[in-house]
Amino acid sequence: MPELAEVEFYRKRWSAGHGARVLAVHTHDRAKVFRGSRPALLKSHLRGARLLDSSVAAKQMLFRFSGGAWLGVHLGMSGELRVEPPGYAPQKHDHLVLGLKRRTLVLTDPRMFGRVLFAVGPRPPAWWTRIAPPILSDAFTVESVAAFLRRRARAPIKAVLLMQERFPGIGNWMADEILWRAALHPRRLAGSLTPAEVRRLRRECRRVCRLALATIAGRADYLSPDLNVHIPKSWLFLHRWEDGGRCPRTGAKLIRKEIGGRTTCWSPARQKLR
Repeated sequence: MPELAEVEFYRKRWSAGHGARVLAVHTHDRAKVFRGSRPALLKSHLRGARLLDSSVAAKQMLFRFSGGAWLGVHLGMSGELRVEPPGYAPQKHDHLVLGLKRRTLVLTDPRMFGRVLFAVGPRPPAWWTRIAPPILSDAFTVESVAAFLRRRARAPIKAVLLMQERFPGIGNWMADEILWRAALHPRRLAGSLTPAEVRRLRRECRRVCRLALATIAGRADYLSPDLNVHIPKSWLFLHRWEDGGRCPRTGAKLIRKEIGGRTTCWSPARQKLR
């Protein structure tokens, strides 16, 4: 599932349409991506509206249009935002298509695990404002992290890092990267971390978010086959799925097992279970 940096990458694709007016709207009204939404309402408000700006929070995107229209997008497992030439003909899995004068904005989702949300009003809708404060915001404090870990004291720290109500945008590979950098075993119980370890965890959460946004979301060619040449070899990211992969810091062989229902990679030489 796309994580913070990947979601920002896709948002930037559609940002090419900022300032443009929507001339045509096409939807697959019965597609599961519209569960809980009304495609007819979406079409009536977006046709003729201007795309003003967009933003990312956690794993969701928000596109703001004139007339108080708010479009939310969650990509799920297989969703993707694309930009096609003007006059593009929608294909089978293109569930939302916005025709602009110079380009066409396309949401495609073959497996339909993603979701489209829509609201009209003077302020951002509740489904957007209730998302937890970003990890890179001032609200992501050591105290807030420590309090959350205490409330999840008996859960493994890997599972806790995936909880969006405190760690918005963190997914599987980012959680592994954070724990590896913080030298914390993914099976450590959240309540067992010392104050120094909590501070280190919070610092590495913010550092990995910054690195991912700069290295992944900041590249126009992120999805190219040559992606790996842009990721530093010092990251766990490049080694976590290799058969016989080794820790880039210790050289020890990495371990992959399921923890909290997710495949997890760690370095036993660096991340010792106390």
